[in-house]
Amino acid sequence: MESEDHVLAMTIISTSLLIIHQLMKTRRRPRRWWRTELYKRREGRELLTDMNFQHISGQYKNFTKMTPTDFENLLEMIGPRISRNHTNLRAPISIQDRLAITLRFLGSGDSYTSLQYTFRVSKQSISAIVPEVCAAIMEELKEYIKVPTTAEAWLKISKEFEDRWNFPHCSGALDGKHVTLEAPIKSGTEFYNYKQNFSIVLFALVDADYNFLFVDVGCQGRISDGGVFKDTTLYDMIENHTINLPSPRPLPDRNISIPYFFVGDSAFALSENLMKPYGGTHPKGSSKRTFNYRLSRARRIVENVFGIISSVFRVLRKPMLLQPDNAELVVMAIVLLHNYLKRHSRNVFITPGLVDQEEEGILTR
Repeated sequence: MESEDHVLAMTIISTSLLIIHQLMKTRRRPRRWWRTELYKRREGRELLTDMNFQHISGQYKNFTKMTPTDFENLLEMIGPRISRNHTNLRAPISIQDRLAITLRFLGSGDSYTSLQYTFRVSKQSISAIVPEVCAAIMEELKEYIKVPTTAEAWLKISKEFEDRWNFPHCSGALDGKHVTLEAPIKSGTEFYNYKQNFSIVLFALVDADYNFLFVDVGCQGRISDGGVFKDTTLYDMIENHTINLPSPRPLPDRNISIPYFFVGDSAFALSENLMKPYGGTHPKGSSKRTFNYRLSRARRIVENVFGIISSVFRVLRKPMLLQPDNAELVVMAIVLLHNYLKRHSRNVFITPGLVDQEEEGILTR
């Protein structure tokens, strides 16, 4: 009997100790601060207001990469998606600050730690704000990138390539760009590319006027441009003949019908609707060398577009300390903002030094 009482007592003691231990483990350490003094005064909105008063100086555009009018228009579109409700504890970060933080991150590539001192918002909050705002931009501006669906629309693009770059029947230039990442967590060599860094691929089709027509973002950097292309819906549309390119027609002053096509570099496979340069070297004045020169004039437009977005949105110039999913959101937001700003503020967004120009038959950059 005494033995049973002893066992029962030990069981009760053990259970009590276990409960106490669990309570001590789950007890949260009290906060030292709800907010530090640094974050109690947010000045992002006031900073933009001050810059707006001196908009002639270009400070506002340099800071946000857009005019005050474009900023307000974009804010009106995405505001409902990024707003937060007031609570009894504290006021939320304003939608103006949320958008300004994101645009400054895209435009400068500054770290979250650096941005927290500019906007007086903690880096933990910024790490949540940037993907959220980029996702809102994607949703609201998605109509700014569209693959043409009619033969007439493709003919218009082809006419622009012929008039501006002297390459008829070209319906677009395509290529891939590696967006460098810091080594993603537990990714192994999945994103490791031939340049010996980690990246995701931005694959794009552009028209003769530096607009994105189609983009695919997020493929692992270890995959070649040709492999990325074959995994896109654009490739499926071309192969299945559902892209509605115009019917083959003769070139000017010729009789043989030639199909309409896209242009790419040697990484892509030659096909009926995809043209690439002749391989090897060719003597000066030969027809093959002339053809390669003309094709390169048209194809380099896509490289110019990559140069434009890297020049304006400098987050693309350095390795992103983001996981691939968030990096994909950032890149998609950038390409949509490119088309948005080019449509609404072309003369402000694209300066003459960013694009190719032809003077008296000589191509300059």
